[in-house]
Amino acid sequence: MAGRPRQDEGQVQGAAASLLNGLAVLEAFSVQKPVLGVTEVAQLVGLHKSTVSRILGGLTEAGYVQRDEETGRYKLGLGLIALSGPLLADLDVRRAAVPYLEQLTESTKETSAISVWNGHEAIVVEQVASPYQVKHTAAIGTRYNKFESSSVRVFLAELAPALATGLIESGRILRTAEDGLPLDHTAHLQDVARLAYAVNDGSTAEEEFGVSAPVRDYRGKVVGCITASAPRSRVLKQASRETLVQAVQNSATKISIRLGWSAAI
Repeated sequence: MAGRPRQDEGQVQGAAASLLNGLAVLEAFSVQKPVLGVTEVAQLVGLHKSTVSRILGGLTEAGYVQRDEETGRYKLGLGLIALSGPLLADLDVRRAAVPYLEQLTESTKETSAISVWNGHEAIVVEQVASPYQVKHTAAIGTRYNKFESSSVRVFLAELAPALATGLIESGRILRTAEDGLPLDHTAHLQDVARLAYAVNDGSTAEEEFGVSAPVRDYRGKVVGCITASAPRSRVLKQASRETLVQAVQNSATKISIRLGWSAAI
């Protein structure tokens, strides 16, 4: 009986490499660099310009990127929304967090967000922006891999110390000596785990203050992270900082309980 043409190992490997190259091109776009030219993408992903041009052409036809006819530069297309829609719709922690993010922003007047962990970075999956004109925001899809980020440290604190150290020493989690945080990251992460929150007091940006707290599911596993971000000038007083910390922790606890977590676990 006739069947599908058999693919040899070389064809399979070639197809896999093409797929990975296509994904690398998509990941080159970011909140900081939403519009890129072929040369810029080639430099970011380490591929030849002709290869990148061919990949972008295919992604454009599929609707995953859009090409500006005047400039010839590219940006992500709406096709990605359709692709990620089923995942976001089925993301329990995001769905559970939305009303509590709204409450957190309403009570603190600061931007609130929830992130999830993909193994080496925190990714924002939902946000409610502050009503103030001066505020800190992070678009959905923003990725954080700096140790200074409060959300990153909340997730790292959940990992085995050796695994967290490995991510830092390999450079997958970036750390600078001038971040103002304790040099002993293992001891610091133990404190974060014990306190159940982390603070970013100007470590990532001089005018940014952020507080993050872990969200747990019915197993007690950290499945998300609530963060409130604000200009440091609005939280200079110790009382204001403590109020923001408590508000974030309360929101994280409420979401955790909704996901089936119990303090007795």
